[in-house]
Amino acid sequence: MAIEILMPALSPTMEEGVLAKWHVKTGDAVQSGDVLFEIETDKASMEVESIDEGVMGEILVSGGTEDVKVNAVVGILLQDGEDASAVETKASPKPAAKPDLPEVETPAAITKVETAPVTPKKVAESVSGLDRIKISPLAKRLAEQGSLNLANITGTGTGGRIVKRDVEQAIASGAVTAPDTALASADGFDLIPLDGMRRTIAKRMTESFRDVPHFPLNIDCEIDNLLALRKQINAQVADDGIKLSVNDFIVRAAALALVKVPEANSSYTPEGLKHWHSVDISIAVAIDGGLITPVIRNASNLGLAAISSATKDLAARARDRKLLPEEYQGGTFTISNMGMMGIKSFASIINQPQACIMSVGSGEQRPIVKDGELAIATIMSVTLTCDHRVVDGAIGARLLAEFKARIENPGLMLL
Repeated sequence: MAIEILMPALSPTMEEGVLAKWHVKTGDAVQSGDVLFEIETDKASMEVESIDEGVMGEILVSGGTEDVKVNAVVGILLQDGEDASAVETKASPKPAAKPDLPEVETPAAITKVETAPVTPKKVAESVSGLDRIKISPLAKRLAEQGSLNLANITGTGTGGRIVKRDVEQAIASGAVTAPDTALASADGFDLIPLDGMRRTIAKRMTESFRDVPHFPLNIDCEIDNLLALRKQINAQVADDGIKLSVNDFIVRAAALALVKVPEANSSYTPEGLKHWHSVDISIAVAIDGGLITPVIRNASNLGLAAISSATKDLAARARDRKLLPEEYQGGTFTISNMGMMGIKSFASIINQPQACIMSVGSGEQRPIVKDGELAIATIMSVTLTCDHRVVDGAIGARLLAEFKARIENPGLMLL
């Protein structure tokens, strides 16, 4: 009996995604474990493997197709002895086709828009005066990364739409270059269309800032002892390939502080407060086009070396968009460190449904008063943004006190 190949879900909440690329074609022999195709969402990509053996009978959803519903039939796998006649019988319940509506046309990757007076048609005009270009979001992102002139690419998708394979072929040929944006009017502006990730970030951050009653708590930490211990440890373990960062100490200190103040390791629900048993620290990582928060599981049970290794691995795969959904979902507390970017202090928006997010600034030498005398110390400013439905001022203050004690006395983190 012919086997339906279904669009899988990358996470329990996924409803649709992009079928980016097929690795097999009609007539190919397929073995269990062979990669059939790649799918993408706004944050992740995944190769889908076959669990059956057979011959690829028909591909129903072509590579580069967006908005493919979860559990939609995307292909048919024939088993031994079956021929093409089995395909039509099995393929009859194809995924529901989208209504035959005019396709939404997307302007080139960067579009110039006049400022006075602007009409809806003017907004869609490209800088070179060409007709509007139809292109998939995935192909658009690749074109932006490759600085391609879309006017020189011929689309092979439905209705002449430019899809991923068209952009990949253009990059491989090296025959297209970016348009000359200098032709744009000096009194205009550049319009960068939203991709899936930026749209999701905009939606979630707006909801969080609007719906969560939040407040910040600020504290300064002296980190001279931490820097000295880090230097000493790194010198001793350099031959083992270990190099601890200040952020590794921050993650360790926050995880241990959450064990001491478990009320902060919680989430709000209309039914009550969820107090999580495990301390799972989300780390904010900047990637092309946005931000993602991979999770260090059971961080309170990990030593500094294990935290360092996990952080490096997760951050690298996050930038390559190779994380699995379970690797960036489900954290209980978030740390956003912008110290390496020279930011002195800042307050972050809460990463729902978590109750707190810790914002860490750069360490810098500042004048302080010790025992009535002026001195110099390396100070790191930290801001804790709290969901007041879960964490009130006293709980937040206790958490920061536990964190500060470990940052300023880093030997406590080695216990």
